[in-house]
Amino acid sequence: MKGDLKVFSGTAHPELAKKVCEHLGLPLGQAEIFKFANDNTFVAVKESVRQADVFVIQPSCTPVNDGLMELLIMIDALKRASARSVAAVLPYYPYARSDKKDQPRVAITARLVGDLLTAAGADRIVTVDLHAPQIQGFLNICLDHLTARGLIADYFRQLKLDNGVVVAPDAGAAKQAEFYAGKLHLPYAIIDKRRVGNLDQPVAQNIIGDVDGKTALIFDDEISTGGSIREAAGVVKYKGAKEILVGAVHPVFCGQVVERLLDPVISQVVVTDTVPARPDVLHKLKVISVAKLLADTIRCIHTGQSISGLMT
Repeated sequence: MKGDLKVFSGTAHPELAKKVCEHLGLPLGQAEIFKFANDNTFVAVKESVRQADVFVIQPSCTPVNDGLMELLIMIDALKRASARSVAAVLPYYPYARSDKKDQPRVAITARLVGDLLTAAGADRIVTVDLHAPQIQGFLNICLDHLTARGLIADYFRQLKLDNGVVVAPDAGAAKQAEFYAGKLHLPYAIIDKRRVGNLDQPVAQNIIGDVDGKTALIFDDEISTGGSIREAAGVVKYKGAKEILVGAVHPVFCGQVVERLLDPVISQVVVTDTVPARPDVLHKLKVISVAKLLADTIRCIHTGQSISGLMT
């Protein structure tokens, strides 16, 4: 027998959780969350969840570790309150970039996060556009990997850019560029970029493809410090691009990102609301909501319908 459907939110992105609930026609679940004077996190679920299918929306954003611990405590509280199932909805997965041991004596933190969520009692995870898709293999519980790239492609398609070219900011983003180029029926180019040491200092050295006189669309899965995007924008501008637009799913936005994105060489930045966008660059942003995508996924999971059509 199917239980009730309930959606709760941590403190990371309650605005997104409210939008998801609006699409589902549900009230947002009531919970009390605060910190004691000793910095310990307290979570109390303020309504019955007995035999309910519960979804907790909590993307990874600053402060990352507080948000993760809060999520773990909430999952534990819900399981102890006899929820039938608990799904962690992580529009942006914590520590997604720490997906491999690329140096001696370092942790694979993305795997650790999966272990922590499983140990806390999560029955499944819902996430959007993982930085490294192999993270799906780290878990022994179900992980539903959605993509918001189609939403971004739909926006750019409406602009009717006949003389456009899709640009990958580095070789690692080539497959992503191919996806957007296919959706938009445009050619694509690839920036030859090298990263210096452990610092976020990408250096773009060359470009494979033609951008001269074209509108360049630079796509990446996320924007953190903006170094890769700004470097790529500089290269395509030097190579003759007449206008530069940027698209990314996750607006992580840290470090010198504001200074870099506000560079006049970049006309517009298109992102989603998987994490809250910083207000100091909002005037240059087009924010596309993933709320309906998440709501449709939650509804399908709850009713036992296929979500394969939402993963493309």
